[in-house]
Amino acid sequence: MIAPADLEHCKEAIRHGSLSFHAASKLLPTKVRDPALALYAFCRLADDAVDLHHEKPAAVLGLRDRLDLVYEGRPRNAPADRAFAAMVEDHDMPRALPEALIEGFAWDAMERQYDSLSEVRAYSARVAAAVGAMMTVLMGVRDGDALARACDLGVAMQLTNISRDVGEDAFEGRLYLPKDMLRTEGIDPEEFLADPHPSPELARVTKSVLAEANRLYYRAEAGIGALPRSARPGIYAARYIYAAIGGKVAQARYDNINSRARTSKAQKLTLVGLSALHSGVTMVMPKSAVLHARPLEECAFLVEAAARNADRSVWGEGKSGALLGLFAQLEARDREMRGLEAAGGRPT
Repeated sequence: MIAPADLEHCKEAIRHGSLSFHAASKLLPTKVRDPALALYAFCRLADDAVDLHHEKPAAVLGLRDRLDLVYEGRPRNAPADRAFAAMVEDHDMPRALPEALIEGFAWDAMERQYDSLSEVRAYSARVAAAVGAMMTVLMGVRDGDALARACDLGVAMQLTNISRDVGEDAFEGRLYLPKDMLRTEGIDPEEFLADPHPSPELARVTKSVLAEANRLYYRAEAGIGALPRSARPGIYAARYIYAAIGGKVAQARYDNINSRARTSKAQKLTLVGLSALHSGVTMVMPKSAVLHARPLEECAFLVEAAARNADRSVWGEGKSGALLGLFAQLEARDREMRGLEAAGGRPT
């Protein structure tokens, strides 16, 4: 069980760090909300540890070590780590899921860019769909179809975030839009990063990415009815609040350079009410055929891991080897950065 003091720390972290999830979580039943807060607090603090850390490879390797301690049953003596470890034990959380999240952070630390929408979905699978799969496990659901739809929702939410944050990311030297889409519109990715500015061409790329997000929001909605009734309003709220962010980007004519789309508190409250209404409708509506759609290819490993329980490691030799290879690259980069700093140079 999560200690009350650790849970309170997690609540504060989410209240200040993730307004959208904080609003949606109010609709979750306590038995789901409390471990979900522990999950999101750990993920949020992990994200911040990498995003705000100058030495990003070292930060990711630190997260790997923290996860090792969690699964060894001796978490670091910090509220978020203790709460996360209790959640893992209470719900038999497959290790492959948080490992996928850390792999996504490692891709960020390597400053990876993405040539295609499929590659962006693969990144989104790790940093967002993995969280969706973990949330589904917290609800006691291990059905493959429900897990696939939860992954759809995670990818949709991350694509929305990417579309909203294009300018903010570009000014930090980060690019998550598919480079092939940019080139098709006549935008050179490196030139764009050197001088981020709105354009009709960039708007069309953003519109296309949001169209994919909306397609996945539709697919994800079919899976909400497979979740426990008491959890459905909170998941609907997350779905509608994030989709509304995409709507704000569209209202700004897809200008994601000069402004950052956000929903107001009043709009969030309205969407929370709408979510409760939709949750009631799912109790009398027949199941949609979309529920049984195959998982995104990029998310299949998450669905398999959660459905089978990761103790049997459905990642296989290739997946484990790829992850170990990635950590080896990070360790090499971390040593290089430390060597350059010791010599008075700057890493490039």
